[in-house]
Amino acid sequence: MEKKVINKPKERPIYLIGDSDHIDLPEFNVFDLACRIDTGAATSALHCHNVELHTINGKPAISFMLLDPEHPSYQNKKYYSFEFFEKVIKNSFGQTEKRYSIKTTVVLFGKKFKTEITLADREKMKFPLLLGRKLLRRGFLVDVRQKDLSYRLKYQNFINLP
Repeated sequence: MEKKVINKPKERPIYLIGDSDHIDLPEFNVFDLACRIDTGAATSALHCHNVELHTINGKPAISFMLLDPEHPSYQNKKYYSFEFFEKVIKNSFGQTEKRYSIKTTVVLFGKKFKTEITLADREKMKFPLLLGRKLLRRGFLVDVRQKDLSYRLKYQNFINLP
């Protein structure tokens, strides 16, 4: 009798994350950016301004500036992306709006995750970055009683965080 081989699903780590944390965006040279974890949001959203469409060497591109001049990580720099698309998003007030979405790398718990982030006006929000379900479903378990778990892990050998 022949034995059946059952393929087990690849085990992936599960990261416990709190209701807020700090994240790295290495492609934009932004590190320890405060973010809110939002299981109610499908997509992640990053605060930016001066969003413009361009054609560069015959290819469509988008430019934008991250954060506000008052933010400590503001670089007064225009960023460009060729990997973007427009999508309709329902905001927290239930209204639909068109936003541009880019693909970029984020770093949490020392691991790199390629993800989609919409470019949004979050000027009046406490956190310039919102992390949504499309990223969280890649192995994150949310405990709203916690915060800064990735940030603490990153610096645990350097400083004592409360």
